Amino acid sequence: MIKLDILAIGAHPDDVELGCSATLAKEISRGKKVGILDLTRGELGTRGSAEIRDAEAAKAAQILGVHHRENLGFRDGFFINDEEHQMAVIRMIRKYQPEIVLCNAVQDRHIDHSKGSSLVSDACFLSGLRRIETKLDGVSQSEWRPKHVYHYIQWENLKPDFVVDVTGFVDQKTEAVKAYASQFYDPDSKEPVSPISSQNFLESISYRARDLGRLIGTDYAEGFTVERFVAVDNLDQLI
Repeated sequence: MIKLDILAIGAHPDDVELGCSATLAKEISRGKKVGILDLTRGELGTRGSAEIRDAEAAKAAQILGVHHRENLGFRDGFFINDEEHQMAVIRMIRKYQPEIVLCNAVQDRHIDHSKGSSLVSDACFLSGLRRIETKLDGVSQSEWRPKHVYHYIQWENLKPDFVVDVTGFVDQKTEAVKAYASQFYDPDSKEPVSPISSQNFLESISYRARDLGRLIGTDYAEGFTVERFVAVDNLDQLI
């Protein structure tokens, strides 16, 4: 067992970077132990390949300074929210015992994002049931349920339930995203055009974060939706 404070989970390599990596970079700077779990290798992507994306994911993790990154190797486009996939995610949750799980948007353009969202959410709950028995490398695991499950925002402009001030960390996020050179804007690329390969999409990393920051009086922010009420001890904890 490798205890993490935060485990960020994405259906594809680059989901986490695009959705919440400025928040992760900020938490790492505060001394938090952070990991990333990718559900698929993104092998159905229009550009690049699974092998290329493996290398890009490793580079992005290094840029962010995350402590651990793993890939479950689910089938891109075809994984489902069933017992087999839930058990695989449960093993990872019990392995890392995160206090907080960040996962895909509850609703989005890509079908894997909402599937990943519901799969991870269900696995987080089931992971806390002691009668569900799992083993990792032949060793029995203890039950574990994260205290919080939050969903980052991706393609669609969902209304966030709360936002995190990430001023000072958007450049690091942008560099982590650019680590996926096969996927994003490159005027010299001979690869087919995709919805995320335009210059506008790359620039949206900054202008979407700036717009959320504007709403809370800071330079940049990232937004999240919640499954349950977020509790605070006193009003001073609210910015």
